[in-house]
Amino acid sequence: MSALFHSPTQILAVQTSLWPYVAMFLAALATDLIPVIGPPVWTVMVFMLVKFDLNPWLVLAVGVPGSVLGRYGLSLYSPWFFGKVIKQSKSDELKFAGSKLKGSLWRSWAFVLVYSLMPLSSTALFSAAGLARIKPIQILPPFFVGKFVSDAVMLFTGSYAIHSSVDVVTGTFTWKGITSIVAGLVVLAAFLFVDWRMLLERRKLRVNFRIWK
Repeated sequence: MSALFHSPTQILAVQTSLWPYVAMFLAALATDLIPVIGPPVWTVMVFMLVKFDLNPWLVLAVGVPGSVLGRYGLSLYSPWFFGKVIKQSKSDELKFAGSKLKGSLWRSWAFVLVYSLMPLSSTALFSAAGLARIKPIQILPPFFVGKFVSDAVMLFTGSYAIHSSVDVVTGTFTWKGITSIVAGLVVLAAFLFVDWRMLLERRKLRVNFRIWK
């Protein structure tokens, strides 16, 4: 019978051990709700892992779903957000680009999976999907798989790099983190300023910086 009861000290210990994982989920969710370029979620995972000495697999188990849910939330409100900040012509153009994901399910899954395996920001991907009203089934399953794999690689390599350094916060800014942020900025710039209708229909590259309202 004693196994059925726990002392206040035991309950407090369980609560104390669980709150970093709850914080990890919320941090991943909040980070990937950002409609512009933000820090890669894997850097947040590495920070929490080292700072609180967490189980890396549990960090992935709560961080990746939080990230996926955040990106799905971004896709839901991106039509409203972009409708407020960019011109209607650019919004229609991005919607046209996103509609290319509406083709064959396996083709869209393959594209999303490959994209999510790379250390690139998925802001542009989910913003375009939201503008084109892409069904969740066409983007979320492969994104979850690719995100789990890529974040696992970055988490374990980042954790190793940080453990060999002195400062946890400084250690998160490795060359991989910087490369990921720069690559994300390039992808976001291309998403916003490339004329996608011209590129996809006429195979001509044109850049337009006059997109803001």
